Amino acid sequence: MKTNNTDPFPSDLPNRIRYEDNHLIILDKLHGELVQGDKTGDTCLADFVKNYLKITKNKPGNVFLGVTHRLDRPTSGLVIFTKTSKALARINQMFKDRKVTKIYRALVEGSLPPGVEITLQNYLSKNEKTNKSAVVEANHPSAKPAKLILQTVEEYRNYSLVEIQLFTGRHHQIRCQLAHIGHPVKGDVKYGARRPNRDGSISLLAYKLLFPHPITKLQIHVTSEQPLHL
Repeated sequence: MKTNNTDPFPSDLPNRIRYEDNHLIILDKLHGELVQGDKTGDTCLADFVKNYLKITKNKPGNVFLGVTHRLDRPTSGLVIFTKTSKALARINQMFKDRKVTKIYRALVEGSLPPGVEITLQNYLSKNEKTNKSAVVEANHPSAKPAKLILQTVEEYRNYSLVEIQLFTGRHHQIRCQLAHIGHPVKGDVKYGARRPNRDGSISLLAYKLLFPHPITKLQIHVTSEQPLHL
């Protein structure tokens, strides 16, 4: 999905804000949106949020917006931005210290009976040329440990809905690890799915975020409102 247009921000952006205060703004990213600019030159979500804050809050000059983490372009769901450098530094440290709980949901190919819980611990290596990750041996020169736990929420005819807790944040980690066990994310042909989704998405959603507020220390619990369609 192209995001270049003449509008300062998408008209639906205010409706996709899941949390906002003086330090943070958390949004539901749509599939196809870039979180941060890249070589495509397409307008990114960060720029749209800056425009939104500048216009709606009547902010003069440049608007500070900190990007704390990213989602793959075909993935949808929750993204945390910060409005202050203090919040950005603290959130970044919280990610390093694994104090941010990230829960994803995915439709995956194949049958996984409800209630099944699987812990996946692998070593991943990123191929810069292909922009893909692969499971490798621990002694591989670019191996990085990756861990997640998945639990089946519902089973359908050809797919299963799973909930995933990430413990590490490797490149394409969920996509790679699920494909490695024979259950690629629906629509993710890059990692072996049988067919693409019609809208170009992959059926992977950043579903929940739980973390202590970087300034107030109050517990923040945010849930995406986007559906995953079969």
